[in-house]
Amino acid sequence: MKKDKRVYWLSTGIIAFIMLFSMYKMYTPDYDRMHLPNYLRVELSVFKILGLIVLLVPQFPMQMKEWAYAGFGITLISAIVAHYASGDALARSLEPTFFMAALVVSNIYLHKLKKEKAL
Repeated sequence: MKKDKRVYWLSTGIIAFIMLFSMYKMYTPDYDRMHLPNYLRVELSVFKILGLIVLLVPQFPMQMKEWAYAGFGITLISAIVAHYASGDALARSLEPTFFMAALVVSNIYLHKLKKEKAL
């Protein structure tokens, strides 16, 4: 159980760091280079903050956490497409894939912890 908890919080911490860092990057010239609409910055920032709150606060119900995982998954897939479409190298475009792996690990270990708690 202790190992599962550590893996869960480590992978969730990685996701939190990446989402916070990506919010910072949205307000740099790197974002402007992708020619995405400006309103998307605000929209993504708001939903990333809400998703992080849901993931990091244990009292939120599992169903809300699942929606947060789904939202972050869509965000990471969209990041792959946006980077590739803006002309980034394939290696740079696939960077979010590694963070998707952390998202999957976090989700798997959340379910493991909930299952152990139910027993």
